[in-house]
Amino acid sequence: VVAEGQNVTVNGVAVPEGRPYLHKGLGVTWPGDWVAVASSLGVRVAWDRRLAVTVTAEPELRGGTWGLCGTYTDDPADDFVLPDGDITAFAAAFGNAWKVP
Repeated sequence: VVAEGQNVTVNGVAVPEGRPYLHKGLGVTWPGDWVAVASSLGVRVAWDRRLAVTVTAEPELRGGTWGLCGTYTDDPADDFVLPDGDITAFAAAFGNAWKVP
């Protein structure tokens, strides 16, 4: 899923604004001014189409996430786990470590 400005595409195919999309466990909806993407894996990402992004994970994923979503353990000490398993205290170092080309 790629969202840029007012445009949303799934696998290169445009999803018309305001029209819900559901295919193979992936859903795109338009709650108010936001765009929300939900997967059958139990993760939902919502974007205000400007700056704000929220990520929500189902309770069944508690302790089973890693990466930019954190570890979902309610322990702030392990929130910034790097791809190599080390922990950093700095948000910028954490975010930069998870960048992909």
